[in-house]
Amino acid sequence: MSGKEVHELLTEPITCHCWNGDRTKLAISPNNNEIHIYTKKAGKWEVEHKLTEHTSRVTGIDWAPKSGSLVTCAADRNAYVWKFEGGAWKPVLVILRINRAATIVKWSPLENKFAVGSGARIISVCYFDKDNDWWVSKHIKKPLRSTVTSLDWHPNNYLIAAGCSDFKARVFSTYVKEIEEKPNETVWGKKMPFGNVMAEFSNGGGGWVHGVSFSPSGNKLAWVGHDSSVSVVNMAAGGADSVAIVKHQYLPYLACQFITENSIVTGGYDCYPVLWSHDDNNQLTFINRLDQAEKKTTGQLSAMEKFKGMDKRATAGASDTALDATHQNSITQISKFEVDRSGNTNKFCTSGVDGRLVIWNCKSLESQIAGLRF
Repeated sequence: MSGKEVHELLTEPITCHCWNGDRTKLAISPNNNEIHIYTKKAGKWEVEHKLTEHTSRVTGIDWAPKSGSLVTCAADRNAYVWKFEGGAWKPVLVILRINRAATIVKWSPLENKFAVGSGARIISVCYFDKDNDWWVSKHIKKPLRSTVTSLDWHPNNYLIAAGCSDFKARVFSTYVKEIEEKPNETVWGKKMPFGNVMAEFSNGGGGWVHGVSFSPSGNKLAWVGHDSSVSVVNMAAGGADSVAIVKHQYLPYLACQFITENSIVTGGYDCYPVLWSHDDNNQLTFINRLDQAEKKTTGQLSAMEKFKGMDKRATAGASDTALDATHQNSITQISKFEVDRSGNTNKFCTSGVDGRLVIWNCKSLESQIAGLRF
């Protein structure tokens, strides 16, 4: 796939990543208790700051594009909101009130609150308490029965989707009356008291839900499971009973992201980003592996080469263990990099266990894939 940028940032896995608002800075966690802030100099990403307030492995990072605040969470059961002041990043502790590791954190679209998933079967919805000058939380507990693995906010700032290792994807209301006005009706429902379950879905199997994503309009929800399934529901056409499910032949996906209203990118243990289409007839269709056009072309081995290979390695095959893909290990996160005014994603970013961060240009897909418009 042409038009992609490959950045070799680490030799160890990238646990999570996020971008600032104008995409001039990048924050990642190198599978430990640190957060590295990168800035681009002379075409290369260089570490500008290292944040070490957490005492255990960082599991989630998110950067508010407007306010510039960074929020992080970790296995130490803590979360911090960071602000850049006086040439340094200063943390403010968040009162999460959880007794298990935090697993993921996401700012809401209006940046007036954020949500933290955890192994305590709790989603902590956090907002700023001006009277006490700290961040407090309200808990969503029921009907969560296991670790919250993924979160994604609805564009309206009130609803949040959560994937869980109890095999369910759910949509909750996060309406906090102390800081925001009463929400309007959506296709997900009318009544939205805090913690209300607006919808609950299963892929029909037994797979942990690794990733969830709302479409740009918020009418669709996609999720991926550990049983090698991809699922999409369109609440504006058919409602909760019309879930499209595909169980594919590849290894399970760990992340998914809507890039247009009808197209989804997934990635996971197979190391390839994969494009899917979901049309107005509720048909979920596999389109292509986005790395497929760049597979290595190796000629057939001659008889002498086969003999030499068998003599040295006891096999007739080649010894090259490199994958025919840009990522050389599992893709663990997909994020939006460049979005146009209509909400469509022009570029998206992937990171993974191989320590690579790749920026993919959706425009370059047009010559390879018919029937989809980006």
